[in-house]
Amino acid sequence: MKKNIAILMGGYSSEFDISIKSGNVVYKHLDKNIYEPYRVHITKDSWYYINDNEEKTIIDRSDFSLQLNGAKITFDAAFNIVHGTPGEDGLLQAYFELIGIPQTACDFYPAALTFNKRDCISALRPYGIPTATNYFLNKGDVINPKAIIDKVGLPCFVKANKAGSSYGVSKVKEEKELLSAIDIAYKEDDEIIIESFLSGTEVSVGVITYKGKDTVLPITEIVSENDFFDYEAKYLGKSQEITPARLNEDDEKKVKDLALKVYQTLKMKGFSRSEYIFHNGEPHFIEMNTNPGFSEASILPQQAIAAGISLKELLTNTIQEATKGNS
Repeated sequence: MKKNIAILMGGYSSEFDISIKSGNVVYKHLDKNIYEPYRVHITKDSWYYINDNEEKTIIDRSDFSLQLNGAKITFDAAFNIVHGTPGEDGLLQAYFELIGIPQTACDFYPAALTFNKRDCISALRPYGIPTATNYFLNKGDVINPKAIIDKVGLPCFVKANKAGSSYGVSKVKEEKELLSAIDIAYKEDDEIIIESFLSGTEVSVGVITYKGKDTVLPITEIVSENDFFDYEAKYLGKSQEITPARLNEDDEKKVKDLALKVYQTLKMKGFSRSEYIFHNGEPHFIEMNTNPGFSEASILPQQAIAAGISLKELLTNTIQEATKGNS
């Protein structure tokens, strides 16, 4: 008998449309010989199943079920591909744990921790993970541009603390640009992280749980046409994403070992994609994505294919890992 799989997509953040694209790619490539997929849109107003005719049926959130043609549909697992809140910050993970339905992303605490860039960096530093120099701001704090620049230098990056897909990110080259960059970041979040500029090769490293083993995928080198790997570079083709990355053997080993250490230190499961910049010859951790993009333009699917793993196989493995121990 086929297992019913809810493919969760959408969410409450600026990444809604990107998540819908990712969810539809999962729907397209999921092995329909063994799974019965149901696209479920997660929105602020409602959660609903949407069929191939774009007809909507509301999800009963008390037990995550729906009524179709007079029958109650329940789910064997949820494929969580919601970027941003509530799919990447631990809220959906906690919900599904409470009602006893497996979901494919990491557990709720690692999700919440990694979604908060400041907390994630603070948790990793005691383990010897190199990072940029940081300055933190909360909305309402007194802003002292001189103190910020004295600490992080110029140029620097101003980022919304809890946002993805490079929303709310600015590169600041002169002190006069700092306040407007902070305003942009505050439109996405009430917490801000300001980072020193790291100069060097940028790479993205996918680590997944594959056939029961933590596995580092081929590395992707990011070469942006813009000043940094912003929204346009990620999604509008203004970057080169070179897989495998053009790294020498020593550098490749360094960043693979570091990415695996980060994955295991944070007790990750399922998909992850972390970003690093080689600064003064050493990879520095930037951030971790626990529900990375899964559209045709996304990095993790490219890396899996480079590793010889088809998308169908990758998705099947992800569900199998999530449902281990469940009948």
